[in-house]
Amino acid sequence: MADKVAVVTDSNKGIGFDTVRKLCKRGIGYVYLTATELEKGKEAVEKLNKEGFNPLFYELNVTDEHSVKKFAEHLKEKHGGLDILINNASVRTASLVDTTYEDSVRVLDINYFSLLTIQKYIFPILKDNARVINITSECGHISNLKNMYWVNRLTKEDITQEDIDEFVYWFFNSVKNGTLNEDDFEEMYILAYRISKIAVCALTRVQQRVVGRGISVNSLHPDSGGGSPKDEDSDSPVYLALDIDQSVKGKYFWIPYVILKTLFLRKPLTSHRFRNLVGVSLFGKRLTRHLCGMLI
Repeated sequence: MADKVAVVTDSNKGIGFDTVRKLCKRGIGYVYLTATELEKGKEAVEKLNKEGFNPLFYELNVTDEHSVKKFAEHLKEKHGGLDILINNASVRTASLVDTTYEDSVRVLDINYFSLLTIQKYIFPILKDNARVINITSECGHISNLKNMYWVNRLTKEDITQEDIDEFVYWFFNSVKNGTLNEDDFEEMYILAYRISKIAVCALTRVQQRVVGRGISVNSLHPDSGGGSPKDEDSDSPVYLALDIDQSVKGKYFWIPYVILKTLFLRKPLTSHRFRNLVGVSLFGKRLTRHLCGMLI
């Protein structure tokens, strides 16, 4: 693994930071810790240096197209491409209960639209059989949405990016025009965040279909439960990045690592075994956490 190149966006803190640490610990040769703020990024790298790890730092603003383009050029020039991309950058809503147009645009810009910019510039430099992990949330489960028009459109087999974009702009227009209908949603709190994560889970399927070259794209709710982020929350992203069978593609995982390890680390998780263990479609019936909390 010493020749592999990995990137974790917005990784100067939280799950992203712990993911960088564990990728370094597993022997990935070039692990990029990225942050929007230079000083915070350098401080995070220095902290890992003191632990004996040597991640690389890049100042990256995922909402700035020029910044993403320059980063892609840097990766291509220095390493010839990228093996592992973990899209970790994400923000919550400013208010738990109030949904404003300005804040909704801010949240969707970072959580969803930035992935389109990354897809535009970084996907072309992904190496064959690379792995992409989109960090999402249980808020991305389709059961958070009750409007059946959008449920059906976002769960169809031939979903397109246009479907997702129109869903997002439907939400924007509803907020802007004051026409949000509570009956369209399971819950109204942190609504823009929920919309963004539903969009990311749907986008993962689209990206998998178009990327080719043996590359896998999966999305993941990494939270092991219990509130505040914990060290084990970063175990699942690392497992998807390094250990899961390459044939597992276009899936949404909602699974604490302790259960993942118990169920799947004993032998490779092939597509056939994956289907046999969990026989439901993505965005379909919600599985219980006792089964494995994983959705495909």
